[in-house]
Amino acid sequence: MKRRILIFIVAMVLFNSASAQVNVYKGSSGSYGDIVCSVDDGKVYKKSSHSYSDILCNIRGNRIYKGSSGSYGDILFTIADGKVYRGASTGYSDIFMTITDGRIYEGSSSGYGDIIANISDGRVYNGPSSGYSDILFNYNGLLTIEEFVAVWYVVKYVY
Repeated sequence: MKRRILIFIVAMVLFNSASAQVNVYKGSSGSYGDIVCSVDDGKVYKKSSHSYSDILCNIRGNRIYKGSSGSYGDILFTIADGKVYRGASTGYSDIFMTITDGRIYEGSSSGYGDIIANISDGRVYNGPSSGYSDILFNYNGLLTIEEFVAVWYVVKYVY
């Protein structure tokens, strides 16, 4: 009995510490051919690649860097308290968007009219909509807020 419990605990630790690849698809698609990018181990790759040369951005702590860089000058966004800041800044005037309660707002706003996107069950909808035809992209796993922002950047500004 003790051996079974030990094996279970070891399996849970290994399973929970392993990162799982998350694929991001165009619109409502789930087709392999419609993969926009994939997220694995703090890196966002082009399509379903895992090649170093196909790293579009990477996450280190609460910052998202361009490509595989870790240089201060290549910081795309800094995330703090649900706010996404441009570059390395955390100044009020540099708030790019706010993510709260499954919604993305423009800048520091939290008003209904400033909803950029609505997030629900791995689907990201345009504006406040939750209509099937308004799905911008969808993903097949769990993303941290930093990973989500990196995916948002890739979907909206790279492709």
